[in-house]
Amino acid sequence: MAVWKLLTVLLLAGFALAEESDVLDLTDDTFDSALKDTDLALVEFFAPWCGHCKRLAPEYERAATRLKANDPPVTLIKVDCIENTKVCGKHGVNGYPTLKIARNGKIAGDYSGPREENGIVSYMQKQVGPSSVELKDQAAFDKFTKNAEASVVGFFARDDDLKSKFLAVADTLRESFRFAHTNDKDLLNTRGRSEVVIFLPPKLHSKLEESSITFKGKPSGLESFIKENFNGLVGIYNSDTQAFFTRRPLIVAYFDLDYVKNPKGSNYWRNRVLKVAKDFKNQAYFAVASKAEQRAALEEVGLGSATGDVLVAARGEKEEKFPMSGKFSVDNLRAFVQKVVDGELEAYLKSEDVPETQGAVKVVVAKNFDELVNDAEKDVLIEFYAPWCGHCKSLEPKYKELAERLEDSEGLVIAKMDATANDVPPTYSVSGFPTIFFRKAGAGAPVKYEGGREVSDFVSYLKKNARNPVVDGQKKSKKSKKSKKGKEEL
Repeated sequence: MAVWKLLTVLLLAGFALAEESDVLDLTDDTFDSALKDTDLALVEFFAPWCGHCKRLAPEYERAATRLKANDPPVTLIKVDCIENTKVCGKHGVNGYPTLKIARNGKIAGDYSGPREENGIVSYMQKQVGPSSVELKDQAAFDKFTKNAEASVVGFFARDDDLKSKFLAVADTLRESFRFAHTNDKDLLNTRGRSEVVIFLPPKLHSKLEESSITFKGKPSGLESFIKENFNGLVGIYNSDTQAFFTRRPLIVAYFDLDYVKNPKGSNYWRNRVLKVAKDFKNQAYFAVASKAEQRAALEEVGLGSATGDVLVAARGEKEEKFPMSGKFSVDNLRAFVQKVVDGELEAYLKSEDVPETQGAVKVVVAKNFDELVNDAEKDVLIEFYAPWCGHCKSLEPKYKELAERLEDSEGLVIAKMDATANDVPPTYSVSGFPTIFFRKAGAGAPVKYEGGREVSDFVSYLKKNARNPVVDGQKKSKKSKKSKKGKEEL
């Protein structure tokens, strides 16, 4: 009996230990007040059923224990969004897990770091300390701005709206940009009394553009200004910076870009792009990129097998792709950009060949997308798939059965498209497979299908949402069999 009592005590102790956690579990009622007591925190918004959340959980727990012992400590928080819809809605959570960084009691921005223990710890340790360095004299300023990356410096004689915004933006963008500020009188005498300046790194200095760019707008526009101008007229496009190149048309020159091993050669080509960029200021936007690192991007614009020292492609306002033909030269680039700006070029379209014959499920490729999907007179259900996708393979027989069952519905198209081999129009946002959209006849914008994936689910959805009559072949078949059976009995 004593043994059983001992086992019971040990078991209960085990449960107690299992329940202990260094992750702070917050709710709608406790979130704001608890956050006010933290200087720096990482917040995970999760759903209990989410597979990605379950995989993250043990990594997050171990990271929390290590960061709790950090000097200064970093708090890890979690919020169940199924139970706490108010706080999750307030912070724009629309997927799980969503991770955000909080500073001084307020959400400061998205967390974009790793999702395993060591990566979380390393990333959050870098967040400790001020996001903007204070420059106390000319020597500190010179050292800071001679870095290999661009420097964002605020000159502030007093506290004002611009300074407040600058410090807030520094908190948000500290992982991507370098920030510093000063109120040193000698440094203020070299600039305005309250202004923010981007100083290009020495490696990008050129006679073709100024080495610094001064912000002249309202404080609310500061974040956009930094993202759009951090590398001057011709930015450096790579996996870390590509999210900041949002303006269109965007002209990208691809060559053997390497500012570590070959800075002179890198600037040779960048300066030639600069000659054109300065003539199209505010009409087009420019970047340079490494051919070796951007092979996939070159494939996307039809330049995967192209040769030449420099390859050029443009992205239009609607993400159209325009590869530049012919040998690179300043004159050819200028002529190409002018045609892009004037809308005189035909966009490149990655597409499979149009099928010679079609079955019940219509096969859509980029070249026949308008014909089959954008027919205003027909309702369309279209699946975007990848050939290697297991979920797509599981759906295939059901999708085929659906198409065959509704084949007599003249105003309805059941279609599919290989999204890895064809360009998908930007109005159809495909981020996973399979992704299914429904476009109602005459309604214009497509709607993402979020229903069940059994044949009966699709049929019910189409009957409810299609504008044109949906003829259910299964019911027709049942009626035919019933009628035939009745005649036999007579």
